Amino acid sequence: MLYDEQDILRSMDKIEVIDFHQTLDVNSIRFWCYTAGHVLGAAMFMVDLAGVRVLYTGDYSREEDRHLRAAEIPQFSPDICIIESTYGVQLHQPRNVREKRFTDVIHSTISQGGRVLIPAFALGRAQELLLILDEYWCMAVYQTYINSMNERIRNQFANSNPFDFKHISPLKSIENFNDVSPSVVMASPNGLQRMLAKTIINEPKEVTLMNGLTAPLNMQVHYISFSAHADFAQTSTFLKELMPPNIILVHGEPNEMGRLKQKLITQFADRNTKIISPKN
Repeated sequence: MLYDEQDILRSMDKIEVIDFHQTLDVNSIRFWCYTAGHVLGAAMFMVDLAGVRVLYTGDYSREEDRHLRAAEIPQFSPDICIIESTYGVQLHQPRNVREKRFTDVIHSTISQGGRVLIPAFALGRAQELLLILDEYWCMAVYQTYINSMNERIRNQFANSNPFDFKHISPLKSIENFNDVSPSVVMASPNGLQRMLAKTIINEPKEVTLMNGLTAPLNMQVHYISFSAHADFAQTSTFLKELMPPNIILVHGEPNEMGRLKQKLITQFADRNTKIISPKN
């Protein structure tokens, strides 16, 4: 075991909390951070070392969604921009198209008496999907840090709590799941694999029901991404706004990163921009 719970608790004393845009100076190295949009609290850091500015985006998204602001455009153009390349040259479908596909699949499945299993990361994506679902027909951290969210959520909070869901309730354990009617269940991918989806993960022809009887498996699998990582359009526009003379691509699959590098070289051909994609 690399670390245990006590190691985590001891590490808490070493964490220093800072605000967005707050400038700190450590051994003549100045740095500050901007909203990154990716998840609640995600930050991009600008580091100033002897007048050389380096922007590290980390995971970021320039798309404002239903509860988070988009990543900020720094007021200073960095000398070096270290930027994620998760999606390479891929483009996300328009937001309204994805939401309609998502709600249409759920509506169709439920109307036929089925169950919908949704794998979602607990931080950020789960809250986003819950907001979509609750609008179509928790969350203490998200209620506490309301000022870090976008204007739409802050305005809603003035009148009511947007995370006080009317049609959604928590499921504490599989033993509390009363599977007697059509339902939508959202859980972490690992949670679904270990519990609700473990008997169908390999797509068997038949499954054993909770009453002991067997029945044919009638299942569909849909891939609808609500990823909070920037796609090519966001990355391209972001870099055009900043115009850094040096770009370093990180956090990407080698082939996708290579395609992104070539496309950016073409895009910035007239500016003598240096683009590097080091091995992870």
